[in-house]
Amino acid sequence: MQGSSLIGARERAMAKRIFDLVTSGIGLIVLSPVMAFMATWIKLDSPGPVFYRGVRGGRHNHPFRIFKFRTMVTDAERKGGHSTGNADPRITRPGSFIRTHKMDEIPQLINVFIGDMSIVGPRPQILSYTSAYSGEFLEILDVRPGITDWASIWNSNEGAVLAEAKDPDRAYDVLIHPTKMMLQLRYVRTRALRTDLRIVLCTLKRIVDPSYYPAELADVPPLAVDAARNLS
Repeated sequence: MQGSSLIGARERAMAKRIFDLVTSGIGLIVLSPVMAFMATWIKLDSPGPVFYRGVRGGRHNHPFRIFKFRTMVTDAERKGGHSTGNADPRITRPGSFIRTHKMDEIPQLINVFIGDMSIVGPRPQILSYTSAYSGEFLEILDVRPGITDWASIWNSNEGAVLAEAKDPDRAYDVLIHPTKMMLQLRYVRTRALRTDLRIVLCTLKRIVDPSYYPAELADVPPLAVDAARNLS
């Protein structure tokens, strides 16, 4: 019985990896003109690299460097906190457009293709967060981090929420992080290829129509834009 369970898990992992390879490969080809345009705009607008390559905790908390379009000035983390609202002065002109249209994550298709990430999985966090995971939340590190998941859909307006906060880092820790962890754990415990396809569909719907909210999150109230305004 245990042997068949292991075979089933191995087959599911292989199916997910094939899905990741095919989806990321096609995505990189189809979106290459958009990526080239964005790269040129970023490079012409301000000094610094095209990509932000911050270190994140991957599967089993193995560190890796993420690919994101650079949307802020160079050395932004030294000039402010880790959490970023839409009104953050460190955001560049192309960065504001890229963030508004959720395009900064597109280069993470590279991370998916090379095996650091999956299309669907818990969003990768900085090591100071992942190294502090304990108890049941360590299960989140059993899978590859992803570009989107239930938590990403729930907090898709995170930038607008943090823009209202006097202290974005504290607002993130109090208002966002606990629910995000709960939803990430929910995904890990119920993950399946069918679920991944559903999450991808819901993510696209949420991008096109920000008022859309999936039935799977009916027990989790949407993140209110003004939630951080009166945080003491």
